Amino acid sequence: MKSLKNLWERLLFRDRGIVPDVRLLILFLVFSAGAVFLTVFADVSWVWLFVINGLLILLSLLDLLGSPRKRELSFKREMPDELERGLASDISITINNVSRYPCDVRIIDGLPQSFRSPFPLKSTVDAQDSVKLVYQPIAPERGKYGITTIFIRYRSRLGLWQKQLAVRDEHSVKVIPDLTETRQYLESPQQFLLYEGTKIRKQRAEAGEFAQVRNYVVGDDPRKINWRQTAKLQTVMANEYEPEHGKYVTILIDCGRMMGAELKSGNRLEKALEAAITTAAAALKNGDYVAVLAFSKEIKVFVPPAKGMNQLQTILQAVYNLKVDASESNYSAAINYLSVALKKRSLVLLFSDIQIFLHEESALYQLKRLRRRHLFMMIGVEDEELLAKTRQQPDHAKSLMVKAMAQQQIQLKKRGKATWEKQGLSMVEAKEEHLATAAVSEYVRVMNEGLL
Repeated sequence: MKSLKNLWERLLFRDRGIVPDVRLLILFLVFSAGAVFLTVFADVSWVWLFVINGLLILLSLLDLLGSPRKRELSFKREMPDELERGLASDISITINNVSRYPCDVRIIDGLPQSFRSPFPLKSTVDAQDSVKLVYQPIAPERGKYGITTIFIRYRSRLGLWQKQLAVRDEHSVKVIPDLTETRQYLESPQQFLLYEGTKIRKQRAEAGEFAQVRNYVVGDDPRKINWRQTAKLQTVMANEYEPEHGKYVTILIDCGRMMGAELKSGNRLEKALEAAITTAAAALKNGDYVAVLAFSKEIKVFVPPAKGMNQLQTILQAVYNLKVDASESNYSAAINYLSVALKKRSLVLLFSDIQIFLHEESALYQLKRLRRRHLFMMIGVEDEELLAKTRQQPDHAKSLMVKAMAQQQIQLKKRGKATWEKQGLSMVEAKEEHLATAAVSEYVRVMNEGLL
């Protein structure tokens, strides 16, 4: 019974067995056409037609003897444990052929369907040789994925039949947010901000911690001149200060329904995660403590405050798999949680949708209480579609009405922001490609001005 089942699976080609190649089909059609011609015009019996075709198929099976046996081929996949969303990463498959026959190989790796990959991979493996195939898939969605199987078809050089098999090679891979902007900041903070038109400005005079004494240059504040060192070295020397280290920064990430709105590259949550990680990297690099809270209807993730670049990896592992929920965000629950969790004065950065947040009147009272101990700032993505509607030239009554409604929404948002900012609650909007830069710039400004 078991042998019949295995035979049936071979006939169904379930990851093993043999399949005819295109070359065999073409040869069979050409040979059959010639045999039919002889049968019709040369008065040859039709029985010979079936006999000849059967002999052709039997002779073609000899081609299988010139290809490696399945146990003589081995396959091994090498891949990183983490892939960044939207970026190509190298994955390699090594083919080892220990037989005395060369073969042509086609491979399809068992990646998730959402991955974009250049399959099938093709190569020729010589006898007693090995080949490494490298491809670069792109993962468009974050999450944790399991990859278990490599699907292979190979044939001899004559190539009439193909053997197929499936090799189990289990791997687990995490697709994390795009860290391009984070790397750019860590490599060169000044250049990262200058690229977007923002410059890190020096803090106010004598604010922060003393860093060093250096030569006075044009543009320095005269109040920073160190007269003792100037007299000793007979050249004008100035004190240099840097922002105080060890401050607390808390990042709130909204995972509610409105954060699923699609942008040019991903959705609002994707851009918020990338900006939040870049801001966390900036704060950790400066020696500050960073905590992260992700929420929607309820609290999803909370990473307690800690310092050091190891905290960045802790944050990344905690938030890489965050998804947009179908429910509305509960800002009051998040703020109440923070009020209990935060023991020291902190800069609270909320990444959310400003339009929806302005209508959350219940959160205003909670934030006013939070503002007594902490410095609050909200950062969101500009609604470029709404802005485009306000700039269009109407050519009929419907487009005029759409433009008027868009302008009304813009005015309502401005009045709402003004109301909240009177309470000491800052709000900043930026284009999606500038969101990380805006967040880091606001963090640097707060630290340099000593507002915390």
